[in-house]
Amino acid sequence: MGATKENIFTEEQIALAQYAKALAHPARISILQEILKSNACICGSLVESIGLAQATISQHLKELKQAGLIKGTIDGTSVCYCIHEENWKKIGTKFQNIFNKHSTDCC
Repeated sequence: MGATKENIFTEEQIALAQYAKALAHPARISILQEILKSNACICGSLVESIGLAQATISQHLKELKQAGLIKGTIDGTSVCYCIHEENWKKIGTKFQNIFNKHSTDCC
């Protein structure tokens, strides 16, 4: 989006669009589901469980981290990833606010 048009949207609208963009790939959804399922930090088992190349997984992890959905910590020679709990709750609330405003009185 051009910088000249960003001023017509709220900060929340821009943030929601960025989160949605980060979620808009099935590999990223799969990565998030694996991290959530493990209920712990994951340090390298994503390649085996998802079946994509390490470079591909790394690129998707980078996108998820930049969006604030996950966070990573260095553990020796690898990086361990987990859900960014604070942001995860904020994001969930923001999306719920949109979905809960749906009216059933329309066509």
